[in-house]
Amino acid sequence: MKTLTYDFHIHSCLSPCGEDEMTPANIIGMAQLIGLDVIALTDHNTCKNCKSTMHFGKEAGIIVIPGMELTTLEEVHVICLFPCIEDAMAFDAYVYSHLIKIKNQEKIFGNQFQMNESDQIIATEPFLLINATDIPFSETFSLVKQYHGIMFPAHIDKNANSLLSNLGFIPEDSSFTCVELKDIKKLHALKKEHPYLNHCRVLTNSDAHGLMQLNEAVATIHVKDDSLKEILNALELPLTT
Repeated sequence: MKTLTYDFHIHSCLSPCGEDEMTPANIIGMAQLIGLDVIALTDHNTCKNCKSTMHFGKEAGIIVIPGMELTTLEEVHVICLFPCIEDAMAFDAYVYSHLIKIKNQEKIFGNQFQMNESDQIIATEPFLLINATDIPFSETFSLVKQYHGIMFPAHIDKNANSLLSNLGFIPEDSSFTCVELKDIKKLHALKKEHPYLNHCRVLTNSDAHGLMQLNEAVATIHVKDDSLKEILNALELPLTT
């Protein structure tokens, strides 16, 4: 078994709320400096900076999982992770076709820069990526599975854009086996209120929008090998105790 330090929720400069310094090369440089083994790039409703981040990750010896922070119809944030860039980009195309299109206003919401493998801007996304899609939360698990990925509700303890804040409960027909908490100290109370969580793996990620916000190399995951498929399999396995 291998033990990997992780941060599975990081935004680049393609997210309007991400700082312009969050370029793929800079993200990988900071991950390397901190000592992270594996990260996921999870911009709002897009995977378009994943390929360049994976490029820099390979050069630096950092495993990069292509991902997305999907915003559902109910404005619930869901982390979606994929075993390869091809699946991620196919999912990206599907989500973009379901994004409610509103023109971005850079002075209000921020820039949305797509970067290449030279860490240069090659495009500016015209539509606001933090907007909702018309994809219901109830469909996200099966939808992501169609693209060979996994999903988990993001920062469920936050008072905005989370499963518990926006829906107020965990749907009885839920299938996810992993959740993300912003504040791990809230876990005991949440498990008591929502017994569903007792069988979920709990992740603590940074939700970084700036370089200094990435998690220190503290949280770990145990895997058989460091392939993307194995990491996703390990995350999705439900707890048995």
